[in-house]
Amino acid sequence: MRHDDETALDQYDMQTLAVRAGIERSAFQEHGEALFLTSSFVFSSAEEAAARFAGTEAGYIYSRVSNPGVTMFEHRLATLEGAERCLATASGMAAILATLMGVLSAGDHLVASRSLFGSTLQLLNNVMTRFGVGVTLVSATDVTAWRTAVQPNTKLFFVESPSNPLTELCDIAALSALARETGACLVVDNSFCTPVLQRPLVLGADIVVHSATKYIDGQGRVLGGAVLGKAKLLDPIHAFLRTAGPTLSPFNAWILLKGLETLSLRMDAHSANALALAQWLESHPAIETVLYPGLASHPQHTLAMQQQRTGGPIVSFVVRGGREAAWRVVNATRLISITANLGDTKSTITHPATTTHGRLSPEQRASAGVEEGLLRVAVGLESVRDLRHDLARGL
Repeated sequence: MRHDDETALDQYDMQTLAVRAGIERSAFQEHGEALFLTSSFVFSSAEEAAARFAGTEAGYIYSRVSNPGVTMFEHRLATLEGAERCLATASGMAAILATLMGVLSAGDHLVASRSLFGSTLQLLNNVMTRFGVGVTLVSATDVTAWRTAVQPNTKLFFVESPSNPLTELCDIAALSALARETGACLVVDNSFCTPVLQRPLVLGADIVVHSATKYIDGQGRVLGGAVLGKAKLLDPIHAFLRTAGPTLSPFNAWILLKGLETLSLRMDAHSANALALAQWLESHPAIETVLYPGLASHPQHTLAMQQQRTGGPIVSFVVRGGREAAWRVVNATRLISITANLGDTKSTITHPATTTHGRLSPEQRASAGVEEGLLRVAVGLESVRDLRHDLARGL
């Protein structure tokens, strides 16, 4: 895609955009995207340096602030999400922190789903509250509970959809309508689906955050994150990132840019494998419950099929027998990797109650629905037959 085609992005399919959008070639006209490993940039004169620092002239200054490779990644991901602007961050948690710090001030209040990644809950409950931000946790699925939780100083709604690890969905359109009505900003963590399977901004969300470490990279290589939305809304978030510095490194940006090229292909394959594995687990007598939005048995299957293109890549399930039985399944695996990360070509398995949500109190885990028999499998690209055999060994 030539640079002069950027104004006609609507004519291209997502897979084409994932390969071609955002490319800015250097003077050498390289075909593969260049890697800009430099901490700073040279100015042609004192006048140019002053103009760039003042913001009256476009151009690069310092890689904590901006970098050509990072810009390419931001442009491409913004194109896929349908966002005016993207800000790349050092990790998914950095994206969430920057969003909270950019939108909220001391004395403000936020409402969030209680079914969130453990580190996100830690950030809300143990960090933001120290700086005078009020936090109320509610069910992701109950819009009435969100309405009831709103206070005069509520500035932000935060959700994961699907959630980690229970695959709960929020009705993004309904929550966005409530956010507009109450003057709150709706932030949706779209790490599980990526823009290939779900586009929260199109459904009415104000800001989307990503842990690019997950499916955007797709091979467990680097850390990264992103914040996306309307340009003006992201201005204070950019100010925080530029000053505080949790920005994306040029090398990681280059890896993530290449990861986007195969994102559509991988997400379709992950989803197909996840559905097949979930169907098999649902019929297994050792399994109490399977939580997968692509199954008709999922409480929000209809909503999932309305706002997602597939059921997604994550399957969670409750093993009969509690922690002992769940650990037996984990320890019996020989193929699936025992790790808390997800989004890899390699399938991973974790026991959330003692890993991703292990720092929460028993009461907090119970409130979030993370029980002792719960396991989460991020389904990779291996043969489903082999994945079934690996899990059957412990079941």
